[in-house]
Amino acid sequence: MTETASPKAPAATDVVLRVAGLTKRFGATLALDKADLALRHGTVHALVGGNGCGKSTTIKVLAGVHRGDEGRIEVAGTAWDVDAYDPRAGRAAGLRFVHQDLGLFPQLSIAENFAFDAGYPTGPGGRVQWRNLHRRVAELLTTYEIDADPRTPVGALRPAQRTLVAICRALQDQEGDERLILILDEPTATLPQHESDVLLEAVRRRADQGQTVMMVSHRMPEVLSVCDDFTVFRDGRTVAALVGQRPTEHELVRHMTGAALARTIDESVVPGALDGDTPVPADDRPAAEPATAAADDDVVLRVQDLHGGPLRGVDLELRRGEIVGVAGLVGSGRSSLLRTIFGEHRPASGRVTVRDAAGRVHADGDPRTRMEAGVAMVPEDRAGEAAFAELTIRDNLSVTVRRKYWRLWGMSQRQERADAADLVARYGVRAASADAPFTSLSGGNQQKVVLARWLQRQPSLLLLDEPTQGVDVMSRADIYRTVQEAAAGGCTVLVASSDLLELCSLCERVIVLQDGRVAAHVSGAQLTPDHLTVLTQSTTEPPSPTLQGASR
Repeated sequence: MTETASPKAPAATDVVLRVAGLTKRFGATLALDKADLALRHGTVHALVGGNGCGKSTTIKVLAGVHRGDEGRIEVAGTAWDVDAYDPRAGRAAGLRFVHQDLGLFPQLSIAENFAFDAGYPTGPGGRVQWRNLHRRVAELLTTYEIDADPRTPVGALRPAQRTLVAICRALQDQEGDERLILILDEPTATLPQHESDVLLEAVRRRADQGQTVMMVSHRMPEVLSVCDDFTVFRDGRTVAALVGQRPTEHELVRHMTGAALARTIDESVVPGALDGDTPVPADDRPAAEPATAAADDDVVLRVQDLHGGPLRGVDLELRRGEIVGVAGLVGSGRSSLLRTIFGEHRPASGRVTVRDAAGRVHADGDPRTRMEAGVAMVPEDRAGEAAFAELTIRDNLSVTVRRKYWRLWGMSQRQERADAADLVARYGVRAASADAPFTSLSGGNQQKVVLARWLQRQPSLLLLDEPTQGVDVMSRADIYRTVQEAAAGGCTVLVASSDLLELCSLCERVIVLQDGRVAAHVSGAQLTPDHLTVLTQSTTEPPSPTLQGASR
């Protein structure tokens, strides 16, 4: 198969949405490079590709969040140059969006969530006509086959029901109008399998009734089970348009990563596997070479048969001074693993032990006892969970070591100020002074402050969740240098990231999570972004014999 598939193009009369030659730049970064996309009426269309390939940018251009630099958008026969396209044009043409963050209010009822979007029906004197609202929403729920009462709080619904409610709300203004085009961004990313099945069945029914749906998803088996057509992006370009075809998982992954890469995955392991001709049962795959066992007193973190939330039987050992990565799709358990190790999530079963700098072993505990054992964690949500935005840089730095500044007469602000100034200088934080507001810093400098706060405690284990998300290039290099210096000093680092290049640049080895299980351990020459893409996207790719560690 060639790198860019060239099946017959859909008939012009079938196409209800066409994107042609879409280009979008963010400064020097070319996010989309003359990308093309065509959706046929009454189909479920998959837009797939690796991280950073341009999927989200395309959705944001269609939603009017970003304005394209070049190209044309055509919806239902009406065309715009991208510089003339805006959110009102897309909505008027029939585009409706349901994002991964559903935008629902869990404490409000289903009916109230609908009314927030479409308005409350009112009568004389402006009084809300609740009976009319509940009747209308009940009719919509019946139309979309959602078994729920309009008075039910959204927070009480099952996850798949919440997504279906968001879809129904998006389409409520023109229910039954087949001209509407529904665009779903990772609708199943955080759903367990049985909830995903419910949602996908509902999406398929909508298409069978004439609805056009575009779905962005990283879950290959799901898109293969429900979608009619496939568009594959790589590096901002359209590299495959598969219309009315039934590709295999390996064919899609090969397009996403490139034909050259596909041949570097050793087909001698299982001939024909990359072409999807020979499904390989997991138990029949050759076991990868086991990792070298570490001396017990060199193991800083040991995770044994860990279950809880999305995690299912995770085993992991980290040695002193290692930088180890965690890769996986959204919902695979990356963040849950770090939060469970830190004690924020209590596991259903299994064991987590941490060895502190003095060599003492600490069993399971809450975040306070984990901190006392030398564990530090920088969460993904810097603004919401890692920073005190209303306080100064100095306050943010000292919050984890406040006890050291207490004197008989109170806080030693002189010592606190001196230490903060030293940390600002040591970690290259660009700020007027340590007493400047935390919010005056750029995202990269804020992250440096959060890292400095924890590293001053000299942790034996540092947990980093998306450490450079929203960080500029120069700050990213500084953060990498800081993490590497910490590891060189004996700190063990576990990094969860959706940026596969980051994991390959920073880590000595990477574990890949799929549906809460460790699917692979990768190191050495196999530790490349493209190989990690294959392992995270594909559920059937046989591991290369050079991978370190056996799949469980």
